[in-house]
This record gives sequence, C-alpha cells and structure tokens, in this order.
Amino acid sequence: MTDHQRPRRGQGELEALVLSALREADGPKSAGWVQERLGGDLAYTTVITILTRLLAKGAVTRERAGRSFAWTSASDQAGLAAHKMHKVLDGQSDREAVLASFVTSLDPDDERLLRELLGQPKGEGED
Repeated sequence: MTDHQRPRRGQGELEALVLSALREADGPKSAGWVQERLGGDLAYTTVITILTRLLAKGAVTRERAGRSFAWTSASDQAGLAAHKMHKVLDGQSDREAVLASFVTSLDPDDERLLRELLGQPKGEGED
C-alpha cells in the first residue's frame, strides 16, 4: 500500500496513540522513540507537532535531554478527561449554570458517585 492509499488518521487518533505509547513507557522518552513505537510510518516532524499540541493541552510534560526533549505522559485517561472538563468550564462565563446543568444531566449512579466523592475530605479520593 502506498502513502497515497493509506487511510489518513485524524489528529485525535494520533494524539491518543502517542499518549498510549508514553503511558506504557518506563520513563521519559524521546520523540524518536515515540515514532518507532508507533511503527515508524509517521514523519518525525509530525510526532513533534503532536507532542507539542499535547504539551499545550497539559497532557504531556517534557524535560531537556541534551539538545532535544524527553517526553512523559502527564496523566492517565481519567486525568486527561478531567483536564478537558476543566478547560471547558474555564471557558464559560457562568460556571454555576454549567455545573448545575452537568449535575442535573447525570444518571442516578453517577450522581450518587459524585455526591460520595464530594462528601470526602479534600484529597482522600485522589490517587
């Protein structure tokens, strides 16, 4: 299959693949390692672009490693979803209305869980 015949992956799919690779890593890894881990069919510059986007979203961190960077997943799937929820909430002028709408739309089991979590002392339910 030539490059022209290969189905193009969306940005979200590529970000998820990069995050998954970094989560499975045993420590900070280079962009070249990520590229190899994903099968090497992505250009190095594409991997750098994805990592930079994930850094801007707070999903990865980086540390200087010689002349380049070593990258680490900043959180698991739950942490990334929570980060996205915070970004949406931060972008709204009426936080109370957004939160009220969210809570009233929860199914009973999720509402019960949220109430239990809110009843715990701060930090107790966090990993």
